[in-house]
Amino acid sequence: MTERDDSQATDDREAADREADAETERDGAGDAGADHLDEIEDGVGCTEIWERLSEQRES
Repeated sequence: MTERDDSQATDDREAADREADAETERDGAGDAGADHLDEIEDGVGCTEIWERLSEQRES
């Protein structure tokens, strides 16, 4: 491997690490106010979410 190849590989790893860090921050940032969604299963659509939220507001 040449010095240029090593440098590119390092750049690629650093970029991947930055993206992973940014994704972690995005995922964690919205969780603080999302307690009202805890009981909703992953993959449900907007209609199901709105129905659940409406039911919670009425009760």
